[in-house]
Amino acid sequence: MNDQTVLVTGGTGFIAQHCILALLSRGYRVRTTVRSLAREAEVRSNLKTGGAEPGERLSFVAAELGDDRGWAEAAAGCVYVLHGASPTPSGNQASEEEWVKPAVDGNLRVLRAARDAGVRRVVLTSAFGAICAGHKSMNRPFDETDWSDLTGDVWLYQKSKTLSERAAWDFIAREGRGLELAAINPVGVLGPVLGPDYSHSIRIIKNLLDGQPGCPKINCGFVDVRDVADLHLRAMIDPAARGERFLATGGPSMWLIDVANVLRQRIGEAASKVPTRVLPNWLVRIAARRDPMMKGIVPLLGVKMDSTSEKAIRMLGWTPRPQEEAIAATAESLIRLGLLRDSQAAA
Repeated sequence: MNDQTVLVTGGTGFIAQHCILALLSRGYRVRTTVRSLAREAEVRSNLKTGGAEPGERLSFVAAELGDDRGWAEAAAGCVYVLHGASPTPSGNQASEEEWVKPAVDGNLRVLRAARDAGVRRVVLTSAFGAICAGHKSMNRPFDETDWSDLTGDVWLYQKSKTLSERAAWDFIAREGRGLELAAINPVGVLGPVLGPDYSHSIRIIKNLLDGQPGCPKINCGFVDVRDVADLHLRAMIDPAARGERFLATGGPSMWLIDVANVLRQRIGEAASKVPTRVLPNWLVRIAARRDPMMKGIVPLLGVKMDSTSEKAIRMLGWTPRPQEEAIAATAESLIRLGLLRDSQAAA
């Protein structure tokens, strides 16, 4: 058994829970933060779905990104921190202030607590949104040298991820006092769902299985959450990861219609409602006048979002699953847990 303690922030999160599973399987003790201790039972239930019943090797601390309380206690005695907690404002009308300030302040609050507690290294869960946003289609894949162009047409989520990651690197340079930082920038994260509270990317698969009317011409890379967790652990302990960003993708980007085709090929009858046609761009633009979700898609229509994980593979020996496996695993878990529209209606 490994008696080093690792803090994983935001223990109710999809990536965070898979990071906890990966750490437990390697013998670490884990402490995790939740906004309310009332959610401990839910987190433990999800981890049990993932095959772990850690008992006292997992502990919980109540802490919120917008408040100093709890963070010193959370970081005390930890050798590493995996910081994946991020604010998620509700509603499509959330203002820039509601998105950006909590993300920036939250990162700084966690980094300050880690530094003051003598933590060796923080691995920050950033996002592909801090790399790709605001750019037109490029003639090469995106990589870790790219940063989102905030003068372009970017979502507030992408802006918050970009500014909060930049703030983290600035903090380390100015006042880190030896604290090390690495950042993981995953594309759309898929993989086995552990419960009904899952990531935004999972909804892409759920909506296809539930029979959305068609596939807008949008392009995205995907990566399995188990591989994202593995990359966090590699970046946590490998000396080469200090001060580095690592883009995480399972392969070249895919058009949504290709994702739909994978579902039909891999899961058979359960994919009977998956759409078979591409929605023309003009139709999506008309729908966007009424539907805020569609409005967010419009700037992405026809834009290729190819990216590469060559750096993580070369420097850290990371070997992600093919995207097709991640897509199938997502669908199978949604079906198994009864999270599709028909199974919920029947319940």
